[in-house]
Amino acid sequence: MQTVQLILTPRQAADEQTIRKAAATFLQLPYDALYGYRIVKRSVDARQRQLKVLLTLQVFLSEQDVALPAYEAPQYQDVHHADHQVLIIGCGPAGLFAALTLLEKGIRPVIIERGKEVSERKRDIALLNRNEGLSLESNYCFGEGGAGTFSDGKLFSRSKKRGNMQRVMELFHYHGADDTVLYEAHPHIGSDKLPRIIRHIRETVLSHGGEIHFSEKMTAPLLEGNRIVGILTEKGNTYHGDAVILAIGHSAHDTYSVLHRSGIRLEAKGFAMGVRVEHPQSLINSLMYHTDVLPEGLENAAYSLVTQVDGRGVYSFCMCPGGHIVPAGSSWESCVVNGMSSSGRNSRFANSGMVVEVHPEDLPAEYRQYGALAGLHFQQDMEHLAYLHGAAPSVAPAQRLTDFVQGRKSGTLPACSYLPGLRSSRLDQWLPPFIVKRLQQGFRDFDRKYRGYLSPEALMVGVESRSSAAVRIPRDSETLQHTDIRSLYPCGEGAGYAGGITSSALDGIRVATAIAVNLLSE
Repeated sequence: MQTVQLILTPRQAADEQTIRKAAATFLQLPYDALYGYRIVKRSVDARQRQLKVLLTLQVFLSEQDVALPAYEAPQYQDVHHADHQVLIIGCGPAGLFAALTLLEKGIRPVIIERGKEVSERKRDIALLNRNEGLSLESNYCFGEGGAGTFSDGKLFSRSKKRGNMQRVMELFHYHGADDTVLYEAHPHIGSDKLPRIIRHIRETVLSHGGEIHFSEKMTAPLLEGNRIVGILTEKGNTYHGDAVILAIGHSAHDTYSVLHRSGIRLEAKGFAMGVRVEHPQSLINSLMYHTDVLPEGLENAAYSLVTQVDGRGVYSFCMCPGGHIVPAGSSWESCVVNGMSSSGRNSRFANSGMVVEVHPEDLPAEYRQYGALAGLHFQQDMEHLAYLHGAAPSVAPAQRLTDFVQGRKSGTLPACSYLPGLRSSRLDQWLPPFIVKRLQQGFRDFDRKYRGYLSPEALMVGVESRSSAAVRIPRDSETLQHTDIRSLYPCGEGAGYAGGITSSALDGIRVATAIAVNLLSE
């Protein structure tokens, strides 16, 4: 095999015959000498007006090369009668990838998930989108697959955490994701396809001897001295294991309280708070691709924006081209928004979280009484304010982006993808001033970079409060166990060690590997 790097136009990169001809020319070989090729990496360079697609290929020069697999398939063991059993609290990416790793190590995973399996969860989310009721345990936050299942399925991460990110992509592909996840610079599965992949992962876990218990919410850890030996659930069931992985997700506010009351140490950490901003997708395409017509061979454009304002980062988060804004709350009398895209990314809207870094010392003085849970209470209060200004369940407060920056009410609101409905609101008046001022300046900065971003057709919807956890569950950097409680392994986004699907999956793999080392060496 030969490795080839090509720079093509979008139209050229969309045509297999053109790619093959370009690869043969690069290698100075006849066209017929190539048996085929495999894309290893694909990215779009839109920094200049002339768009370029950068391709890295493996070129096959023999029939034997063509038959070689793209990666080594996982080797899962039968753990029906394994010597060790590990409890995993949470069935999001951290929990699922921890379970897959334990199967490879010959350890039996038992997943305890407060929400429903993905098909039933899908029905509950459809009711929520129609503003027909919120299920507290089955929504955009809770249920099989975690928050990422129905909020886009993007597999891109800014994280530089240790771990083999490509292996995460390979395991998604092994369980049914398209080939593109193996080579796209910003891979994306889509909320329409991810549930099927999650079901396949469930089947892998169950068929090899693992267990998954849905609609089981942990209500207490079972402790023997400074060691956890199991958990108690709301239904009165007890589960025991040689270790417990806490992969609860960042929205499990009640579970943080359970841990706190049980004497398990938590820490306050920085998080982010802001809004969801939506533009017409055609405007974003124009800003990113420098043309009013979507170039042939390219999908709707995305963006990634970051600036510093008064010592805090202001940045885009979970950008959804061709997407929808969705209701992502998980408690009564609160309004939380998030974004998602289907695999086709074909909505006429583009949305992104726009958030401000919040450090514990930024919080108003009245939150100090809550100690490690201060940020949690702040998030809840902002979500309740958004609910009050939306004035009806799931109806969200909204303001034109230009009106927010200029400090005035929006007399009318443009069309929006958010199905439950909007209400015009002065977000600049009720969001905390330290967030408002940084967002306003951040939007001015982004408009200087991409003239037209600050558009009267752009809409901001509140509140985006679940982009990261406000609590960290401390763990030892070597053993990955809780610093005080033996055999307890905080993991993923809810524990404060990840920020999205990919980094959560990586942390799940890392924690499960550490458990295997500890258990199998005993």
